[in-house]
Amino acid sequence: MEQQILAYFEEHPDRYVSGEQLSDMLGCSRTAVWKHISSLRDQGYSFEAIPRKGYRLTGIPDRLKAAELLTGLTTKTMGKTIKLFDSVDSTQSIAHNLAEQGAAEGTLVLAEQQTAGRGRMGRSWHSPKSKGVWMSLILRPQIPIHFTPQLTLLVAVSLCRTIRKMEPIPVAIKWPNDLLIEGKKISGILLESSAEDERLKYVIAGIGISVNLREDDYPDELKDIGTSLRIASGKEWNRTELIKAFLEQFEMLYELYHAEGFEPIRAAWEALAISLGKPIRARTPKGSVEGIAESIDDMGALLVRQPDGNVMKLYSAEF
Repeated sequence: MEQQILAYFEEHPDRYVSGEQLSDMLGCSRTAVWKHISSLRDQGYSFEAIPRKGYRLTGIPDRLKAAELLTGLTTKTMGKTIKLFDSVDSTQSIAHNLAEQGAAEGTLVLAEQQTAGRGRMGRSWHSPKSKGVWMSLILRPQIPIHFTPQLTLLVAVSLCRTIRKMEPIPVAIKWPNDLLIEGKKISGILLESSAEDERLKYVIAGIGISVNLREDDYPDELKDIGTSLRIASGKEWNRTELIKAFLEQFEMLYELYHAEGFEPIRAAWEALAISLGKPIRARTPKGSVEGIAESIDDMGALLVRQPDGNVMKLYSAEF
């Protein structure tokens, strides 16, 4: 029925079609029509709905295409192999499987939709179809296993720089892995690694970017804490160009990291951080911590000066 609805709108471009017309055409109730319209919205189609006038198709999904992603991509490694899916449970799971099978560094897993996207602490990640960038990148860094947390900050710097270069919006990094615009989250980063005999086998960098979501794409519980690049900038973003720009920026910093170590990445991260020099209150497995976030150390831990003057290192916390 949804294909019939789309065909009907294609035959009547830029016109409002009433729910009654659609129900007569489909031989179903107007409630069923509304459900089908809602389903199409979930798939990335946009409709304008006006009482007593009906529905008007205003936008079709922006589908990613591997050929377009590869065209003009200037990286040597990152994104040179792309696995593109329509809908998956999680790009992280697929990337792990590919890495175990020997997939090369730089292999990129992309999905138009995730049904069980993962964030930190086992949280879910809202990943509506064709509205964001839901991707996982396979890395095989030549570093000691205990340096792995540094890569989270490297990814955050790469993405923050990419967005700022494409559009002058005030995106900043919240330790350790979130990107915010005016206090609302637009991206999260999840790094998962695999090791054997104390040797790092691979790292999966999972990156979720809320790109072209509108306000009504968010469930009620996320409306006050989440935003998108479209909402922040007031315009539609080209997801393909965003992905390519990120891969190029990331590869440049990744090579710098291997050549010069963590120090240039740390300096870049601190320049883009939102909370340094400000009072924070964090929840850790050992209890609450209050103080002033001063900097990060060589391992990517957040250094917090407590009221008694002692400096505490946070490796994992919630704010």
